[in-house]
Amino acid sequence: MNLDGALERVRVVLSRTSHPGNIGAAARAMKTMGLSQLVLVNPQSFPDPVATARAAGAGDILAHARVVATLEEALEGTVFAAAMTARKRELAVPGRWAREAAADLVGRTRTGGDVALVFGNETVGLSNEEVMLCHMPVKIPVSATYSSLNLGAAVQVMSYELRMAVLDPGSVPGVEFEPASFEEVEGFYAHLDRAITASGFFHPSNSKRLWPRLRRLFGRIRLEKDEINILRGMLSAFEKK
Repeated sequence: MNLDGALERVRVVLSRTSHPGNIGAAARAMKTMGLSQLVLVNPQSFPDPVATARAAGAGDILAHARVVATLEEALEGTVFAAAMTARKRELAVPGRWAREAAADLVGRTRTGGDVALVFGNETVGLSNEEVMLCHMPVKIPVSATYSSLNLGAAVQVMSYELRMAVLDPGSVPGVEFEPASFEEVEGFYAHLDRAITASGFFHPSNSKRLWPRLRRLFGRIRLEKDEINILRGMLSAFEKK
């Protein structure tokens, strides 16, 4: 896949952005590195002239941006999602540094599906629930003495790393299998929830930590389409029993 083709499959998702200027700054950062897909989850103000002014020539990115109500909707059709988060999260899948994560994301564009890079609100970041919808937490290795990085700058850093990952693709990939889409993985989780609840194994009232652990378990595996079909077939057989 060529440079533009790979980067065209990367969605930059901004969740619950509070200042329109940061949306414009993110669009500018994206355009300088060849990214074009911007998805906004419940932004406080958009469209907005402040966003247009901060975009500084990247108005086309804003004009084609999709605005959705939830992160689930933003991730529909993706095969992989990375969550930008600076906080340590006990039950999250093990995280990756920005450069390594960018190479992973670019590699997954070879399967033909979109991948997503998800950024949270400027003040509170991503919620635990939002991080759980993604496959991999990602951190930018900022200074320990001053770690404040604004949203536009974070998008710029990751956009650069993605472009560099495409320019230097690394070793030849091995055999690739079709990854499960976001909807397929969430469908499996819903099926698993029904099955373990009906069996009596899962009690929502006193098993609050089980679901984060199950998501962490399957998130490490990077489920493929065929694996989803096998797992759901097993669950259906168990339900018939």
